[in-house]
Amino acid sequence: MKPLNLILAILLISFSTFAQTNLGKPYLVKTFSAKDITNLKMDTSGGGLTVVGTTDAEAKIEVYIRSNNWNGSSDILPKEEVEERLKNYELSVTQEGSTIVAFSKNKNDNWGRKSLSIGFKAFIPEKSSVDLRTSAGSINVKGITENVNGKTAGGSIVVRNCKNNINLKTSGGSITADNSSGNIDLSTSGGSISASDLDGKIDLKTSGGSINLDALKGTISAITSGGSIKATELRGESTVKTSGGSIALREIYGTLDAATSAGSLDAEISELGKSLNLSVSSGSMIVKMPMNRGVNLDCTAQKINTGMLINFKGDTEKISIKGTLNGGGIPVTMRVSSGTLTIK
Repeated sequence: MKPLNLILAILLISFSTFAQTNLGKPYLVKTFSAKDITNLKMDTSGGGLTVVGTTDAEAKIEVYIRSNNWNGSSDILPKEEVEERLKNYELSVTQEGSTIVAFSKNKNDNWGRKSLSIGFKAFIPEKSSVDLRTSAGSINVKGITENVNGKTAGGSIVVRNCKNNINLKTSGGSITADNSSGNIDLSTSGGSISASDLDGKIDLKTSGGSINLDALKGTISAITSGGSIKATELRGESTVKTSGGSIALREIYGTLDAATSAGSLDAEISELGKSLNLSVSSGSMIVKMPMNRGVNLDCTAQKINTGMLINFKGDTEKISIKGTLNGGGIPVTMRVSSGTLTIK
């Protein structure tokens, strides 16, 4: 893509996001018999994608078309103007076997003043598999109980009330996920992640944003290269890591591996799991944990603050603690390379 066209495509991201929140009336609506549909594919080069799972007898695709202007607005055009501009686009909504296919593309890769934002909104059987692609728009999926796959090069992602395998990626937007279960893989290269009420194998990654978690259960991985992490009520086996921010954890039940390279770590452990492994490269660490369990303690820091360790056997110094508590058992490791460790 030419440099000017690349810049225009990036600008189109914000335009299409604006358009999706101001959809108005669809340009085109096509309906299908729901009993014949088990799959959906939607692909657009410049618009948002929305999918809603239903139990209706009829499946439906709505096509929304807006202009994209230099001033950041997305205007509703007269039908004649839309049809004139559509001569530069491929646009189709078809059924291929049990699959609905909605497709749009700018024929000439030209993102000038005459460009369009073409988005799709689908109402399909909830037991359908979904495959979504957009180059410059958001993705919103709700109520799908089969596989969900999708990718956007420049928009936000929202997934709600979904089950099974969920794999969604964005190169430049935030992610919101709630009330979903299964194998959940969500990643963004440039935005924050907010996740709540998820259950299953959960993999969350961002290269440049914060992560907020609430009520997650299962095998959990939440990793950011440049932001803080806040979590409340994690149950199962949790991995929480950031390369550049603080970590605050509350109501943690189960196994935990948490680390930050540049920030503080504050953790309240309600119930220990198979192990507890906490690490801070540069910053303080405060840990509140059950002290009535049998654990093997291995802690180092520039300075360690702790109350009286009842039923402890081992060595305690200002910068290290190593030994067994209540007869030993669960391995508990805490490392602070440059900072203070406080155990409550």
